Amino acid sequence: MKPIKYLDKSSIDKIKYILCDIDDTITTGGKLTSEAYCALWTLHRKGYSVIPVTGRPAGWCDLIIRQWPVRAVVGENGAFVYYYEGSRIKTFTHPSVAAPETRERLNAVKEACLKGVPGCRVARDQFARIYDLAIDFNEDTPYLGLEAAETIKNICVSMGAEAKVSSIHVNAWFGDYDKVKMTQLFFTEILKETNIKESCIFFGDSPNDEPMFEYFPNSCAVANILPFKESLQHLPAYVTTQEGAEGFAEAVEHILAAD
Repeated sequence: MKPIKYLDKSSIDKIKYILCDIDDTITTGGKLTSEAYCALWTLHRKGYSVIPVTGRPAGWCDLIIRQWPVRAVVGENGAFVYYYEGSRIKTFTHPSVAAPETRERLNAVKEACLKGVPGCRVARDQFARIYDLAIDFNEDTPYLGLEAAETIKNICVSMGAEAKVSSIHVNAWFGDYDKVKMTQLFFTEILKETNIKESCIFFGDSPNDEPMFEYFPNSCAVANILPFKESLQHLPAYVTTQEGAEGFAEAVEHILAAD
């Protein structure tokens, strides 16, 4: 990982899309700071298309597409995209999203996680989810740490689910998708963009962003990626000096200074 200051102007000049995780990437302590929100608006006004790529639920994503300065939002780790077509909001769902009856399978996964890792709990935003299960290990107290998160993930995988660890939740689902697969499909099928490796930069902070770090040459993590460094096989190309929202604002300032 190189410091973000080494992202050069020739690369920046090709970027049209700013892809970003949300929790602990553009937030600090669970809050979307004024610096990060101003950065999103500045990018929007400068003509960049901002697309959050998040594990957060459909209910949150509906608010985000309506109230944030974004072109689209990828939700529930790639299950769907809410996006603008003109002034109309539309939904693009990944074709491998599992049928509704898999909710029973997710309930079984939930019970196994709650039994297998004392202190973990269903995420408070679960009521707003359509396709996945979120187990909270680090958003609300008690904070359980990464070892517990890995145990939760292993339980999910042992029951046939896909599972990813974020900085706060373990997300589990049934279907052949993740953040990068849905991003690729959305850009190809809906946006009709073919050279996304040059036209995008992705910002993230945790293991569930690893597919995006691997795929995009222009990928950047905020500094709070460092505790995960040894567990990642694919590191981002760049890293900020600051954590969370402050790190995101730092990177945006560098990008805009090259204009």
